[in-house]
Amino acid sequence: MNVLVFDIETVPDVAAGRRLHALEGLSDKEVADVMYHLRRQETGGSDFLRLHQQRIVAISAVLRSRDTVKVWSLGEPDSPESELVKRFFDGIDRFTPMLVSWNGGGFDLPVLHYRALLYGVAAPRYWDTGDDDRDFRWNNYLSRYHARHTDLMDVLSGYQSRATAPLDEIAAMLGFPGKMGMSGAQVWDSYQSGDIAGIRNYCETDVLNTYLVYLRFELIRGHLDHGAYTAECQRLRETLTKEDRPHLNEFLQAWKTEDLA
Repeated sequence: MNVLVFDIETVPDVAAGRRLHALEGLSDKEVADVMYHLRRQETGGSDFLRLHQQRIVAISAVLRSRDTVKVWSLGEPDSPESELVKRFFDGIDRFTPMLVSWNGGGFDLPVLHYRALLYGVAAPRYWDTGDDDRDFRWNNYLSRYHARHTDLMDVLSGYQSRATAPLDEIAAMLGFPGKMGMSGAQVWDSYQSGDIAGIRNYCETDVLNTYLVYLRFELIRGHLDHGAYTAECQRLRETLTKEDRPHLNEFLQAWKTEDLA
């Protein structure tokens, strides 16, 4: 089965903010400032916007298929959000991969749902729960405890919110690079400065961390033995070396050699 590990980066949906709060005439920055202010008032401190008020600016993925592994960001830096969302769901409808994420069930996929709703992106395979394919009744993308989407944060925490951990800390604990270049909190500032390439690079390193945690998860549940796990890590190292892109080279340099003997 194809395995697609994915991650998204978002910024405030200022167009929605204008409509929701009657903020016509204000700049994007001013609208976002109001949205953050209202959210802090609502939560008593956090300015993390509700998911339907977030706009996707990058979707990055690692695809493990047959004897190859690939890392990339969907579309081009100037692709509209609608194209990114359509490419994501078109890939699922075409290849039916197993999806892997970190907090994808709580963040990435709900955001993608709202954006697909906004743009009218059809994805019948993704939304199927057994009406079109009987196998999807017992293993689909939407049910929390099914494996067609594996949310590593959920699974490793035993579906207990008090036991969840940040990807960055788990990656660092395992000797993987962790956060590189920026953090999610810096994406809006980077977007305003026009650094879409930097956001996409950051998203790619995040999804690489997720993929490496997934490989370790496959090891502990017996789907890979130590030899196969080492081979998968080496395959990824060779892929990143061939790509020879600065942020991937930096990731390689920060990736410590594992010793699981």
